[in-house]
Amino acid sequence: MAKKGNLDLAPSRREKKGIGQYILGFFLLLYTLFCALPVVLVFIAAFSDEQSINKNGFSFTPEKWSMAGMNAVLRYGSQLARSYAVTIGITVTGTLLGLLIMSMFAYSISRPDFRLSKFLSIYLLIPMLFNGGQLAGYIVFTSYYGLKDSFALLILPLMVTTMNVIILRTYIVNSIPSELMEAAKIDGAGEYRTFFQITLPLLKPSLAAVGFMMATAYWNDWQNALMYITSDNKKPLQLLLVNIQKSIEFLLNNNNVPAAARAAMGGGIPQYSATMATVIVVIGPIMVVYPFFQKYFIKGLTVGSVKG
Repeated sequence: MAKKGNLDLAPSRREKKGIGQYILGFFLLLYTLFCALPVVLVFIAAFSDEQSINKNGFSFTPEKWSMAGMNAVLRYGSQLARSYAVTIGITVTGTLLGLLIMSMFAYSISRPDFRLSKFLSIYLLIPMLFNGGQLAGYIVFTSYYGLKDSFALLILPLMVTTMNVIILRTYIVNSIPSELMEAAKIDGAGEYRTFFQITLPLLKPSLAAVGFMMATAYWNDWQNALMYITSDNKKPLQLLLVNIQKSIEFLLNNNNVPAAARAAMGGGIPQYSATMATVIVVIGPIMVVYPFFQKYFIKGLTVGSVKG
């Protein structure tokens, strides 16, 4: 009789569980739509007519469509392509080098038998608590290191961060069995071989999570380029787009703008639609890449932060 009672309760429990999942899924879908609406509005506004925006504001159903805003950005042509190449090169190089250095650092301070692990851990926390500021960094990088107008200044400042090292170290300690490393050591493997052949392959989920955050930081960085880069052929994408926005603001605020300059903009200056077009140019590649890294991003952050 007991078994029969348990069997009778099983379908109702499954039914209740199914209803709860549908309700949760509905609210998550609703929340996703609310989050997606601003992004959709950005894409619509980028291809909306500037006069309709000035008249009716931003709308999901504009009165008239126009390519003036996107054309204002694409007019930079070769400079835009060059800035894209610079940004992609900096992002890939900085992310790969940063992951290699930080993973080696995290492996070193995770080893309990390493004598300098405590010292290096404290040394790692110092930049998080104390910072000399931008002025001191500018003087050191330009006057002492001589790196003015150099790609190195677009890579080095963001290459190693304390929080990313902590994430990698936590993942190594909590998710990679120490017995596996000890077994490799007994078999005669050195620290470098243990790291590259055992630890690094098992570190992929955390590396993907940290790598995506690093790539996003490199892609969105423009302050370092504004301070250190002067050559047009070394300007990254973000700095170019800032210059485009400043040029549009200058044309709008200057009453002595030649007619030829306004004619080049299609007869008018598309301030709002051009701004949204620059947003599309910036976030487009990140939106394309993110779905491929999403599962690694979530797994690397959750598994590395909870001890199993």
